[in-house]
Amino acid sequence: MARRAYPTDLSDAEWTILAPLVPSPKPGGRPCRWTRRELLDGMYYAFRGGCAWRLLPHDRPPWQTVYHYFRLWRIDGSWERLNAALRERARRRAGREPTPSAAILDSQSVKTTEGGARAATTAARRSAAASATSWSIRSGWC
Repeated sequence: MARRAYPTDLSDAEWTILAPLVPSPKPGGRPCRWTRRELLDGMYYAFRGGCAWRLLPHDRPPWQTVYHYFRLWRIDGSWERLNAALRERARRRAGREPTPSAAILDSQSVKTTEGGARAATTAARRSAAASATSWSIRSGWC
């Protein structure tokens, strides 16, 4: 009996695009019990739902396995490569150059001092309310 699809599951068309970009299993060792598509479906369920890894449904791969591959692919740069390939594909489809040629920075994006010199920072001031509250608590009343 096939399981019901979740709204976060990859469609066949999406999987066709992503399949060549997802790292293949390493040769040797124990064979993979879960397909790469099932692992990605588990990751997307956690991402989209904003749930903890441990809350993955029982018809998904175990959360430890899904998280292991997410972390492994994050460390080896697979997510960066996948994102770059998808961005380039989207830009080509829009009739643009595959890589951006310019960036826009504004004063909210980059904070600097006037003249670009280093600035000294000062310690944050304690609020008067915090001081009054702590002062009003008698020490010795425990």
